[in-house]
Amino acid sequence: MPDKLNRRGFVSTTMGVGTALSLGRSLLAQSTNGRVIGANDRINLGIIGVGARGSGLLRQFMRIGREDNKSQFAAVCDVYEKRKQAAQEVSKAEFATLDYRELINRKDVDAVIIATPDHWHARMAIEAMKNGKDVYLEKPMTHTIEEAKQVWETTVQTGRVLQVGSQTTSADQWWKARKAIADGMIGQLIMSQGSYHRNSKEGEWNTGSFWIPEPEAGPDGKGANYIDWKMWLGPAPQIPYSPDRYYRFRKYWDYSGGIATDLFYHVVAPLQICWGEPQFPWRVSGMGGKFIFKDDREVPDTFSLVADFPKGHTLVLSSSMANSTHIPGLIRGHEGTIVMVDHGMFEGKTDHITVTGERRFQEEFTKKWGDMKITIPVEDKGPDAHMKNFLECVRTREKPVLDALTGYKALVTIELGVESYRQGRVMYFDEETQKVVDKPAKTYNV
Repeated sequence: MPDKLNRRGFVSTTMGVGTALSLGRSLLAQSTNGRVIGANDRINLGIIGVGARGSGLLRQFMRIGREDNKSQFAAVCDVYEKRKQAAQEVSKAEFATLDYRELINRKDVDAVIIATPDHWHARMAIEAMKNGKDVYLEKPMTHTIEEAKQVWETTVQTGRVLQVGSQTTSADQWWKARKAIADGMIGQLIMSQGSYHRNSKEGEWNTGSFWIPEPEAGPDGKGANYIDWKMWLGPAPQIPYSPDRYYRFRKYWDYSGGIATDLFYHVVAPLQICWGEPQFPWRVSGMGGKFIFKDDREVPDTFSLVADFPKGHTLVLSSSMANSTHIPGLIRGHEGTIVMVDHGMFEGKTDHITVTGERRFQEEFTKKWGDMKITIPVEDKGPDAHMKNFLECVRTREKPVLDALTGYKALVTIELGVESYRQGRVMYFDEETQKVVDKPAKTYNV
């Protein structure tokens, strides 16, 4: 880790996360070299990775730019020549490259969208911020806990805006639930629960246009069929070209955490927002297995996670790629329960949340809130809200909806679940040192 990151790590553990964030921004933001964007200036975007998710983001940001005329694509990048060419043709970007470093070093790029496989997220985000770029970083933020910490510390050092790309966090229900909890409607938090279930061929990461290998493509491919495999591997172990690993990377530990990092991020990040103050867990357990899909995948097709938090509540998550039945997304308190998504789909739409009082507190609850069951309307902010929030923050320098610190704390919970599953033991995290530990320095509420 570079010296500055070590120093930031020392400050963050001795002064506390919030103090470190404020100190870092006030003292170190002047080190950046990004362009000052005026009210009438267009934001010049670059995108790295235009596969399944990246091409969707490209179209979304293009639509926003066409509607408000405040942003445009200046550069695109992908290690697959065919995808690079297609992205440049669609976006009309002036510059296209197979090497992300060429894009990051361009003076005409203000903000970078990163939609590569997970194992590249941290390195690209850190280099982009150190080159004066703001970053829209696709979930799950990073591949490891230490990488997430380094990304957060780099935002502190540079003062750059970083939005983690879990777009559901911009939906209104989490913020309405956050206010209800802050207002004391459910009393002390006890337990949060959520799920993310699939049962489709596309959901297995094996079928669909972006998951099926193209026989002519690869490191020996000619013209548009060329894939820079060495660049794609990057910091991962160097192995011969594997079409399955390239097209279906989420099945392998070297590049992904599977279900946990692909899907649970859309559950844990919104819950962190609901709680009011994002939190690190102190104890996490992950369980599951390859119960249905007996292909070459390393990651489980069915997975569950339980996490305990120092302030005294538990998180329970379930998922499977072989069954599509969700459980309601809700938060239990001692005095009541908030149901944010009764259908259970955290990325799905809802027009309300519901707060129900506990019978034990019926007299107090009805006196304060008028009834034992309160329905709170939810605003539909549309599919582009998260991207629009990022672009607005690039101009205003405000904190985005899913900032790096919140994203880091969500990643710790998820990645500890992955490691618990892989190692077959309960995992512990020390908030003071921000390290995974064999035994906790203290236990909470036990």
